Amino acid sequence: MRIAIIGASGFIGSFIRDEALARGHQVTAIVRHPEKITVQNPRLTVVKADILRDKVDELVKGHDAVISAYSSSRSGSDIYNEHIKGAKAIISGVKKSGIKRLLIVGGAATLEVAPGVQLIDTMSPEQVTDGMLATKETLYMLRKEKKLEWTFLSPAASITAGERTGHYRVGKDQLLKNKEGESKISTQDYAIAMLDDLEHPQHIRERFTVAY
Repeated sequence: MRIAIIGASGFIGSFIRDEALARGHQVTAIVRHPEKITVQNPRLTVVKADILRDKVDELVKGHDAVISAYSSSRSGSDIYNEHIKGAKAIISGVKKSGIKRLLIVGGAATLEVAPGVQLIDTMSPEQVTDGMLATKETLYMLRKEKKLEWTFLSPAASITAGERTGHYRVGKDQLLKNKEGESKISTQDYAIAMLDDLEHPQHIRERFTVAY
């Protein structure tokens, strides 16, 4: 497939990029800082762009699917509004391009830990970040979206670079924990889950989550 990955040099996006390349896909990495990508691969095209300023539809046109690992600038003073503006630009741009399939890297904060209680509801005000709130709003925006075949993948509560095992459990809106009460996934296995659902869609217009 021809896959456009927005934020392909980031903490999660870089693993999604490498997993897609390892599976033989053609990848266009859309990034603000192309110098961060040192991977050399004939199936990789790196495009310097800022989705808040450049036209997303022109950047992604001609691809089979778009994966967004977009996050607002960490140095920005208004992370929440910047993230929301970026999410809106991606959703509208992908629709304008004619591409149907959009997969988005989500967060764990909106996963339920009890009926009607999200993880974010159990956090102290100091723990809740603007990024969490913006990602939550992005999910709500997607749930109103009827044209795109979107998927929102929430990781476990803890996601860190680790081992690529190829194994993970799948859930929907509830936080997954192991027998020890831990909610964990590696960035490598998260990337596998993302590409698995791209290649064999199981969660069209749904949020799902993965954990060990």
